[in-house]
Amino acid sequence: MVAVPSTLSLPEVAEDNAREMEVAARGFVTSRLTGGLGNQLFQYAAGRAASLRNDVDLVLDIRLLAVDSLRSYELHRYNIAARVGSNAELPPDRSAKFRYLLWKVGRDARKRLVTEKGLQFRCEQMVVPANAVLHGYWQNETYFCDFAEQIRQELTVATAASAPNVDWLNRIQSVNAVSMHIRRGDYVSVTKNQSIYASCSPEYYTAASTRIRDLAGSDVEFFAFSDDPDWVEKEIKVPGKLHIVRCNAGDTAYEDLRLMSACRDHVIANSSFSWWGAWLNPLPHKRVVAPRKWFVDDNERDPVPESWLRM
Repeated sequence: MVAVPSTLSLPEVAEDNAREMEVAARGFVTSRLTGGLGNQLFQYAAGRAASLRNDVDLVLDIRLLAVDSLRSYELHRYNIAARVGSNAELPPDRSAKFRYLLWKVGRDARKRLVTEKGLQFRCEQMVVPANAVLHGYWQNETYFCDFAEQIRQELTVATAASAPNVDWLNRIQSVNAVSMHIRRGDYVSVTKNQSIYASCSPEYYTAASTRIRDLAGSDVEFFAFSDDPDWVEKEIKVPGKLHIVRCNAGDTAYEDLRLMSACRDHVIANSSFSWWGAWLNPLPHKRVVAPRKWFVDDNERDPVPESWLRM
């Protein structure tokens, strides 16, 4: 017999059990998470929108992150409306090869696997059943734009800002602030990535910041966020005051996103993290400049919304 926690009465336990049975009966959308914070935010947003359309819960499958030596689960920092799934309610793990194969080919009909077919938006993949398992990156706001405002609210940071970040936030909110995200890291250090991503040049940032200055006014101040701030200090020139934010690292990336989204306008890199720094800004008339070329081979459609400027 399961012990009853002292803080719960027997009727409360029964009510919780009944609620869990009701959720299981109605089904739930499952979203597999992989990659860094930017990717996890896309996967959450697409899964959350699918769950809202079906009026069911969203469950997160974080098992791929558990075995990733470079990435970790990061959505716990946010006010998300989802729970991390248990092994009992998730599809079989790939390591259980026979069970996974049976499930994938459809002999286990309790769940339907919906796999993203390339990065280009596909309308038919908006129609997701209540018992779907979403597998992909879903890097297009069309997958969740019908619930954009609700998702923005859920993707506010739940963790209180540290003192240095409070200081930066106050400074950003006191001026005509423009965020500038410069992605270096594995885009330039990993040979494979060099053939995939078109790393943004210093000339792009100069041209993009000049365009923003012309649109937003000569009093703009630029706030740079980068995994290589020393390179930014040496190489990036902008038509105005440039502040380089250095107080955050990989485990506090959400702090950079919070600061970026507090700016009025944005210059982004071809990065999902960069994309979210601009998209989470709720201002309807914000200006966002994005690189014209997202991939070296740009046959696949990039995730830049039509309202953003391309350079």
